[in-house]
This record gives sequence, C-alpha cells and structure tokens, in this order.
Amino acid sequence: MSIEKATFGAGCFWGVEVAFANIPGVKATAVGYEGGALDRPSYQDVCTDQTGHAEVVEVDFDPAQVSYGQLLDAFFSLHDPTTLNRQGPDWGTQYRSAIFFHSPEQEAQAHAKIEQLTTEGRFSPRRIVTKVEPAQTFWRAEEYHQRYLEKRGQASCHI
Repeated sequence: MSIEKATFGAGCFWGVEVAFANIPGVKATAVGYEGGALDRPSYQDVCTDQTGHAEVVEVDFDPAQVSYGQLLDAFFSLHDPTTLNRQGPDWGTQYRSAIFFHSPEQEAQAHAKIEQLTTEGRFSPRRIVTKVEPAQTFWRAEEYHQRYLEKRGQASCHI
C-alpha cells in the first residue's frame, strides 16, 4: 500500500478535518499551519494574521482507494472558494482557500479542477480565489486542536 499526502486550507480546520477523516481511503489526518514565515507557529501566533500561515488539514490517503481528484471534489464542496481570506464568520489570511501540492501531478490536477469548476460556472458569477501553492513545512497544531470536534462529540461546526 502506497500512502500519499494532500494538504488543504478551507477555513477553520476543525470541521474540514472531520470531513476528510470520514472519506474512505483517507488513512490519517492532522491539523496544522502552512504557508507562512514563522517557524513553529502557535495557534495564538497564527490568529494574529501576521505570520502568513493558513489553517490546514494534512491528509494521508491511499490512492488505490481514493483519488486526489476525489479529495479535490471534497475540498471544493466543504467551503466557499470565492471568499478571499474568509470562511463564514472567520476572517484573515489564516482562513484562506489554499491547496498545497506535494507533486507536479497534484499541482496540475488542482489547476485543472479550478478551470473545470470555472468553465462549468459552479460558483458564477463569483470567481474562485483558491491559491495553489507548493507544499511547505507543515507545522502540526497543538494537540487540543487534533480531532477537536470528535473529542467534543460533535460531527461538524459548519454554519
């Protein structure tokens, strides 16, 4: 079995983690911070909107069971990719819509998916603002954030 990584920023990571963890073929998830300039950022650091990090979910998946394309479909169904640096009541660059690719194939698929959704007019008249960036250092969030909703007996926190 070959395991691959995918990393997505879709607003607050708590609900996003639950959604990805429930997809068959996803073997592990972790929430954390990616895409910023500060080494070892804390939640408090990231919440200042000064570090450049996004709240992300890192997904370990078995491509024989779930494709990267299926993970992209889930990503685009979990949040509004047309709101710049905002998801629901949460705002700031840490809540941006972002795909951090781990290979040239993931990068190509991410761009193709955005082009497909744009052509189909799925979010029209609004424009998809999702950033597609190379994976950087994933800084695992504090333990109390891992499986946060599950630990509290909640299934989601979507508004």
